[in-house]
Amino acid sequence: MPRMKAPSMVTNDTTSELHEHRSRLLQAMAGVSASKGVAAATIADIVREAGVSKRTFYEHFDCKETCFLALYRLTSASALRTLREAVQPDRPWQTQVEHALDAYFAHLAAGPGLVGTLFVEIHHLGSEGLRVRREVMAQFADFVLETVNGGPDSGGVPLSQVLTPTMALAAVGGINELVMLAIERGEVDRLQELTPCASAVVRLLTRADAA
Repeated sequence: MPRMKAPSMVTNDTTSELHEHRSRLLQAMAGVSASKGVAAATIADIVREAGVSKRTFYEHFDCKETCFLALYRLTSASALRTLREAVQPDRPWQTQVEHALDAYFAHLAAGPGLVGTLFVEIHHLGSEGLRVRREVMAQFADFVLETVNGGPDSGGVPLSQVLTPTMALAAVGGINELVMLAIERGEVDRLQELTPCASAVVRLLTRADAA
């Protein structure tokens, strides 16, 4: 006689509720960290903002730092998705990069408070923050690498190896510093003005690879 499978204790309603609670906690983390910084934020602040209990918080995260890192990963994934959606595969890679970066900067400028928090606060989370930041930067470097090496050059000729992984990471690091400078100057709303300079960084490092 076949064995009966035990009924799942997690219903669709339960799953939906868990997802909603996690989303509310991440939104609360964004608001609290933007106003107070991660160091000064407390779990009490976060759950009050989210409108949930501390028990609910601990069902999703073991500490406020874990919550912030989840927020960092989520928002970084959203920004990377914006970059990928802006790619125009039939265009020269130089045009693709410029178009994608312009969309990326517009995406960041739409949430100035959150951008400032994420780019700055991640540096205050010790070795785990550094690890996650490196992880995210590697993902962005992979995007640059794929876009440049996978697209045609300005003459329409497909390229096989124009940019190396090291130079792609250097490009992402340079662009990241440009964003940090804009944050320090209070110019997040003008991030799209960085598009020509950021595009030039990629082109110059590509030429450095080819030299």
